[in-house]
Amino acid sequence: MLNEMLPGYEGLVADPYPAYADLRASGAPRLVTMRGGLYGRLVTRYDDARAALADPRLSKDPRHAPADWQEAGRGRPLEDRSGLGTHLLTTDPPEHTRLRRVVSGFFTPRRLALLRPGIEARARALAAGLPPGAEAGARALAAGPPSGAELVRDFASPLQSWVICEVLGVPEADRTDFQRWTAAVVSSQPDAPDARPAALRELAAYVRGLVEGKRREPGDDVISAMVTAAEDGDRLGGDELLSMIFLLLVAGYETTVGLVGLGTYTLLRHPGALELLRARPELIEAAVEELLRLDSPVELATWRFAREPVEIGGELLPAGEPILVAIAAANRDPRRFADPDRLDLTRRDNAHLSFGHGPHYCLGALLARLVGRAALAEVVRLPGLALAVPAERLRWRASLTVRGPLELPVTLG
Repeated sequence: MLNEMLPGYEGLVADPYPAYADLRASGAPRLVTMRGGLYGRLVTRYDDARAALADPRLSKDPRHAPADWQEAGRGRPLEDRSGLGTHLLTTDPPEHTRLRRVVSGFFTPRRLALLRPGIEARARALAAGLPPGAEAGARALAAGPPSGAELVRDFASPLQSWVICEVLGVPEADRTDFQRWTAAVVSSQPDAPDARPAALRELAAYVRGLVEGKRREPGDDVISAMVTAAEDGDRLGGDELLSMIFLLLVAGYETTVGLVGLGTYTLLRHPGALELLRARPELIEAAVEELLRLDSPVELATWRFAREPVEIGGELLPAGEPILVAIAAANRDPRRFADPDRLDLTRRDNAHLSFGHGPHYCLGALLARLVGRAALAEVVRLPGLALAVPAERLRWRASLTVRGPLELPVTLG
């Protein structure tokens, strides 16, 4: 999104890092403006970013933003507290603490360990179903695309859709429709802009019915955990419940698909690292962390707003100032990471900020890591894996916070 916000940086969606290096050099948060009228200060240095992510003076609630900003953000689900906008990304403690407590029990290491065999089996089956002769799904890139597979559409997306269905408790019989609606709702594809509103209506109606079913017959899933929350004050209202489900759906889908797609792309651009991971599969855990640091799928953290005047990067920002933390820039800060632009799968000191920091640390971080490891472990086993088109012809996701290739056509041996 950097090319949209700053004049002079157009065309840098695929590689925003030279621009981030320029911004880090100045230190002070840069004023940025984007289409639609949203604006804010961009924080790029690691120490400033880490402090901002945990600073209680910076609110996640958009009602602390200036009036003109609130008007510009109206109707955007992650920035507007009307409709489906009241969730973990738009609330502060104690409201945020209450919402998080309702679902956090499902995302413990012990609970998620039960999902691991199914995730690994699903990743293995999807990888095995990528025939070398299948037609690549990248028709917009060129006439007559080469034979091969398309890893976002045929692997990363269906894998994460399956995981979300498992987590939310979507019955097997409904998953085809559910995954179709989900893909349309979260898609950043410019080719079918009219598909999203209809899919959103159908998905919302289905989720409401699913919630009522879970009230009658709860299961071992996140929606059941939310509708049966028994502790005083933890029970969610109707709008809160739907908002939380849509947050888990949209945020969980885009970020993890981005992790798998962007991680694969990065490995293909670094053949030495790909060969190392093939030779030493025990490095998969460290590899996922390094891929998250080097090229985070979450480029920008969601908005924060100063409750009072706050100094960041040597500049005093006024109360109400909107603030964006550039996670992608902080993760390559040479003041924090040695040789930060190098992919090092054996890096030990790797306290990246890709899942945030502080009370808003990503609730699904453990699950995303689990899916990322399972997916990339299968990807590196694919024989003869290579990009099917020149890297400069790839299209990139046009989300405010999530970065990654829309399609990743590859050839297989």
